[in-house]
Amino acid sequence: MIKLEHVVKRYHGQRDALSRVSLVINKSEMVFVAGHSGAGKSTLLRLIMLLERPTRGRITVNDIDLQSISSAGIAQYRRKIGMVFQDHRLLFDRSVIENVLLPLTILGTERKEAFRRARAALDKVRLLTRERAMPKELSAGEQQRVGIARAVVTRPSILLADEPTGNLDPNLSREVMLLFDEFNRVGVTVVVVSHDLSLISQLGHRQIRLEEGGLI
Repeated sequence: MIKLEHVVKRYHGQRDALSRVSLVINKSEMVFVAGHSGAGKSTLLRLIMLLERPTRGRITVNDIDLQSISSAGIAQYRRKIGMVFQDHRLLFDRSVIENVLLPLTILGTERKEAFRRARAALDKVRLLTRERAMPKELSAGEQQRVGIARAVVTRPSILLADEPTGNLDPNLSREVMLLFDEFNRVGVTVVVVSHDLSLISQLGHRQIRLEEGGLI
């Protein structure tokens, strides 16, 4: 479960990016976070990921108060969370499978097991046949699916996605969103930031709307 209690995030010399936001995202739930540019959507994900800390308020993730996590403990905390970015952030000098292997390599996973899990993740996103391809050989939608495979290869309990369809056409956008839906069906808590109200309204999950840092 993800719980925010009266969370404020203020950047120096600016208005509040988030203003007294309180909400609960239940375990194994899929939710969309919607709102215009600058509404605080990405800030919300960054706080959950512990890329930043709130100015005030409390955030609890899986019964852990994030304020209790020291700087040294952040890497351990993030092992339970997968993150998908709009620009997918692939390493273009490494093959598809090498990109997906990267989190497991960092964790020190035994090589045979790492390859087994990387191939399973690629199979989930229907790219197993492209494991030896280089990212530049893939379409934009395929590159994003590699990014998703990399995010789930560590078997996270929470999957966060920041505008994952922002650079894709409508058909590819729907395909990517349905992948998140598939992961949610097997128990992963999924939080997706999206500006595409038309698409997310078709998928039947709860929507959280932000406007100028506030929950509406």
